[in-house]
Order: sequence, then structure tokens, then C-alpha cells
Amino acid sequence: MKKLIILSLIAGAVTSTGCITPVKDTPVGAIDLANLDTTVSPANNFYQYACGGWMANNPLKPEFARFGSFDLLRENNQEQLKGMIERLVHTSHDANTTPWKIATFYEMGLDSVKLNAEGVAPIEKDLDKIIAIKNKKDLSKQVALMHKEGMSPYFALYIGADEKNSSINIVQLYQSGIAMGDRDYYLVNDETSLNIRKQYSRYIKTLFSLANYTPDAVRAAEAAVLKIETGIAKASYTREDLRDSQKNYNKIPLDKFKAATDPLDWDVYFGTMGLNDVKEIDAKQAIYYEGLNEFLKDATLEEQKYYLAYNLLDRAAPYLSDAFVNASFNFYGKAMSGKEEQEQRWKKALNTVNGAMGEAIGQMYVKEFFPPEAKERMLTLVDNLQEALGQRIQNLSWMGDSTKIKAQEKLEAFVVKIGYPDKWRSYEGLEIENDSYWANVRRSSIFDVEYMLADAGKPVDRARWHMSPQTVNAYYNPTTNEICFPAAILQPPFFDLHADDAINYGAIGVVIGHEMTHGFDDQGRQFDKNGNLTDWWTPADAERFTKLADVLVQQYDDIIVADSTHANGRFTLGENIADQGGLLVSYEAFQNSLKGKEVPAPIDGFTANQRFYLGYANLWAQNVRKAEILRLTKIDPHSLGEWRVNAALRNVNTFYTAFDVTASDSMYFAPNERVVIW
Repeated sequence: MKKLIILSLIAGAVTSTGCITPVKDTPVGAIDLANLDTTVSPANNFYQYACGGWMANNPLKPEFARFGSFDLLRENNQEQLKGMIERLVHTSHDANTTPWKIATFYEMGLDSVKLNAEGVAPIEKDLDKIIAIKNKKDLSKQVALMHKEGMSPYFALYIGADEKNSSINIVQLYQSGIAMGDRDYYLVNDETSLNIRKQYSRYIKTLFSLANYTPDAVRAAEAAVLKIETGIAKASYTREDLRDSQKNYNKIPLDKFKAATDPLDWDVYFGTMGLNDVKEIDAKQAIYYEGLNEFLKDATLEEQKYYLAYNLLDRAAPYLSDAFVNASFNFYGKAMSGKEEQEQRWKKALNTVNGAMGEAIGQMYVKEFFPPEAKERMLTLVDNLQEALGQRIQNLSWMGDSTKIKAQEKLEAFVVKIGYPDKWRSYEGLEIENDSYWANVRRSSIFDVEYMLADAGKPVDRARWHMSPQTVNAYYNPTTNEICFPAAILQPPFFDLHADDAINYGAIGVVIGHEMTHGFDDQGRQFDKNGNLTDWWTPADAERFTKLADVLVQQYDDIIVADSTHANGRFTLGENIADQGGLLVSYEAFQNSLKGKEVPAPIDGFTANQRFYLGYANLWAQNVRKAEILRLTKIDPHSLGEWRVNAALRNVNTFYTAFDVTASDSMYFAPNERVVIW
């Protein structure tokens, strides 16, 4: 479900292009020479040169479809969190206190004996409720109840800022309801998609069989689910259309929306959601509901009941017996991503409780693992990056003066969040009990959804965080014009208190610049300094921006990611702009920081400028399975690690100078082929 537009990340001089021979003793905070592959010229394949050693030393384990620097940091983070939570488990706590809830929830995820003994029992009553549906009113109520429980049959509801009145929250409806995540899996008939659909059919039948449906009912359920999800896919916006913010803003009086389409009894649905007083909504992909309305006319009540039952089975499967867990993994893990083994049970249990009680665990995390000096140094870096981006905006040749003034105003209005929120969320109302693991997952989902529903029609809480402090990521939110860097990302290889400035600017500096640049990418630029979706560009500036962006689109479209599959330059445009912008802005900030100082000496034969680019490349070191490459190309707006390095750097002039890239080298683009936006 796309809840809101959160643009997240997820880092004596040698000038020849020949192989650089590493030395044995590496100073603290310098490049880890073991990461390099010096059999490759940095001018021919900088990604392989900078990351090849890391990739060789970190082969894919069976449980991973992709493993990179991000994942290694997440793995280390999980070990830290595991240690904290297991201390809670082995300490006595009063019932229903926050530590007791965390420990109890975690332990239930580890109890395989209880989970296997229960089988399908934890969801039998919910399945019976679906079977008992007799009419459209019953169906509409059930859809609302499932939305409250964290599922999204047919569509999804979210409460967030009105994008054209960003100070007030509004009810938003988003297209949803297809388990494979992207419409192409249902509609494209290439070999990969056909094979995935075949495996998906098997998965649907397995779930219904495990839930003790008769063989005839299993076949009917499979047909119904595929029929309805294919209908949803046909009605859905493409992933490229979903990036068009104006096209995805469709504010409408609720009465008018109800009158236009009736796939559900809207009065029953909104009443069950507790939204009786809503006067208007943002229908987002407006024509989607017309398509939903039309194809559901050909879907019987029984077919829709099978579809709802499948939504329940699919959502609950990871929290039931091993038979259900294995079925879910065999499809989503093996068939779609190429994983060979499931991750350890403790990791899954940790991820579940972390998702349910993120800020409670985050409060513990920052006390133990986030030193105050890290936040202070980050604030300095952010100030330096803001200054550098302001300089770059002022010097843009393609942007006119009036747009520059507004761009500078937006930059100055950025809200910066580092480490953790000033006010922590309370989990007092969350009920954790010793009944079943799924029951606790269900109650935590209801707790979260009701927390969100309470915001309908109220002022936007601009102090709220959209990631927990222990999340290894960062984001920009256009409706609040904020950049956020959780505590967990402020660790090596992204940020190292002991590293020299060249590496930190190349790593966390680029991450900061990346998120700042999201405020001015193809989506973020459509929002003003107050977070309102409005056109503050002159037509001429917008035209010049689009012309430059289209060149970047074509560059990435030309990339072959696997076999004959190309990257999707339009879908990944925002992240590609942010990668390039982050590099340019952070490099300028680094150069600014050197004014009046002695130029840093080479370390291990690498100049400061070379260390900057090596620090960046090391963020994206990763090994990835082909199945995962194909899946991510459909669903992930970020380019693959290799291209976040090589494709971005081919447009950066100072990279050419740092590594003496010439026209005879593979990394070379002629000056007239390079594109610089920010």
C-alpha cells in the first residue's frame, strides 16, 4: 500500500586508472582495502573496483535474495536489538507494562511447539465470519474490519496530509488488493511472469488446503482469487503513473464519491471504520474505483468471499504453523525472490515485535547505541549540505531567478530530524495476551490503524516520525518538507565518528544530500516550502528540468539488468536524480569544508577526492540473485547498487578528474552526453 509519498534512501596522490596496489596497514577511518577488486580498473567499472572485494567476502547466504552494506548493518542492528529484547525476556516485569509486552510478544514468535499445535485454529473464527457473509452490507463491513486488521482487499485507506492543504489530515484511498505487488505479474505474458503466476496458483491452493477447504472449494478459491486480482490489476495505475502527484490527487466530496461508484456499501464501510463525519476524501487513483466497480459486477458474492478469505490466509500465514510459514516462504521467498532458506525464527519474531512497538524499542535502542556526539556532528553536516545545495541552486544555468528564489525558500524551510523523536509514542492501549501469536499481530494492527484513524480531519502532527530510530534508512517527506535520519543509519559504513571527512562526506554526506535533493526531484519539486502540491515553477524552468530529466531516464532505460530486461528509467527517476544530486551537493560541501585548511594527505595512496567516491561506492556493495533483480526492477523505485554507482558517476565531472577517466574507458560519457540537474 502506498500510504504517503515518503522518498527514502533504501554511502603522494594516485591519479592513474590502473590497478592500485593496497598496503597492509590501514589507518582507522580510512578505506577498507579488503573491499577493493584491484584486478579491475576504476575507470572501466568503478563499482567492481570499489566493491568487488566486499562482494567476494560476503557471498549470498541461502536466506538472502540480496545482501549488501545496508543488509550487513541491518544484521548487526538485529543482533543489538536481540540482545536488548532477550534481556527483557530474562527479567521479571509487571504484566501489561511495555517491557512485558515486548518480551511476551517476542517469545510467542519463538514458540514453534505452540504454533504448530494450533495449526489454522487462530484464524478459524475469522474464516467462519467470511463464510457467513450473506449480502453486500456484510461484505462491506468485513472489508472494513480487515482494513483495520492490517489487510488491504480491493483498496487501502490512509489518513495523511491533504497534499493541497498540508496542515490538515484527510482520508485517502489508494488502489491495492493484489498480493504479487505489481500489475505486470498478472498481465504480462513473458516467461518469468507466466512462471510466477503458475507458482502463485499453487500457493493459493496450498493455503486453502491447509485451512481444510474441500478440493472443490480449493479449486473454486484459486479461480476466484486470480479472477479478482487480475481485474484489480487491469484497473490499476501503472507504477510510472503512480509517480505523477497531480494525477494521484483527486479530492472529492464523499457524497459525490459514493454516488459515482458502489463496489461496496460505502455507508457501511465508512461507518465500520469509524469515519461517519467525513465530508470529503482524496480518492487518489480516481478512475481505479470506476474500474473496480465495473469488474466486480461480474464477480459473485461467493467469489468475493474466497478473495477475502485468501487475504486473511495470506496475511496470517507467516504467524501460524510451520506449514503455513513454509507455504508463504516458498512463494514470496523462493519463487519471487530466489531465496533458498528462511531467515532464523528469532529474526522473524524480532521483526514482528519491532514493527508493532517500534518507538518503545527505539527508546531503549538510542539510550544504548546512539551517542550524543553523533547527533551533534550530523547537525553540522546537514548545515554544510544545506549551504552547498543553496550554492548549487544559485549557480544553475537552466533555472530562472524567480524559481531560484522559491527553491531557496524551500531549502531554508527544511525540517531536520536526526536520531529519534522528541516525544515518544505510548503503547498503553496495546493489548498483548497469551492466546495466539496471530491474535497479537492482529491486535497490534488494529492498534496502529486506530491510532491513524484518530487523525482524520485534525491538524498534521509535524513532529511525528515515519521511521523508528532503529531503522537503517532515511527519508524525505514532501508534505512536511522534512528530512529524517534515524539513529541506526548513523553507523559505518554510512557514518563513522572516527573516519576522515572525505569518507564521511562521500557516505553519510551523500545520503543527506540525497534526501535533500528529493525535495527537488520529479515528485518532490511539485510541493512548495509548506508541503502543498502546487506549481511554483515557471513553465520555462519546468520544461528545461523535464528535458534534462528525460536524458537521465534514457540513460537508465539503456541499462540491461539481467538477460534482456532493461532498467526502468522513468520509474526510478526520482531516486536517480537524488543519487546524482547527493553526490554533487556533498562533494561541494566537502570542498567548502577544506577552505582555509590544509588539503588532506593521501591515505593508502588515495587522495581525499578518491576517498570521497570510494566511500560512496561502498554504500551500495551488494550481491543479488537474478530472480530478485527481476522482481526489484518491477517494484523498487531505486536502481540496483551497481547502477547507483556506475550510472550516477558517469555524469559527475569531478569523478573523471579523480580517477583520470578518459574516452577510451568504459565509465566514460562524452561531456555533451552528461546530464547535471542539481
